[in-house]
Amino acid sequence: MLIKKGLITFSLLAIFTINGWSQSVKVMNFNQLAPLLEQKNDTVYMVNFWATWCLPCVEEMPDILKFAADKKNSRFRLILVSLDMPDQIDTRIKPFLKRFNIGDNVILLDDPDANKWIDRVSPQWTGALPATLFYSRNFREFHGDVLDYTTIKSIVEPRLKK
Repeated sequence: MLIKKGLITFSLLAIFTINGWSQSVKVMNFNQLAPLLEQKNDTVYMVNFWATWCLPCVEEMPDILKFAADKKNSRFRLILVSLDMPDQIDTRIKPFLKRFNIGDNVILLDDPDANKWIDRVSPQWTGALPATLFYSRNFREFHGDVLDYTTIKSIVEPRLKK
């Protein structure tokens, strides 16, 4: 009987763990995402557009996550926006999230007409990845290149002191 109880407990734990990961990726179109790019409060937002197939995106992710972890008790929020295909959630995105221990604030942007929304993120954006938007109530700054910890810190920290 102990074996059956252990097996049941393990099975339930596996189901809840799988469900937890499936809830960590929110699928949105651009109109649903847009309000997250224009919040008017005293928080500094970093919205990183990336994809699992983008090597520079993968290379910058550890620095982005380290900075976010260092600022978790501040007015800083990281929003990760994947541009992978929706049918890759289970095969590519979830394994990527698990590999980097990413649990929340992950959005899959499912809006194939990028020509309509790229300029709304930033007129400077060519569509290349990685791409990152920093903003708060008083500033908006776009970067269409790979960012490291020091660069992120130099952009965000002065705005947190205001």
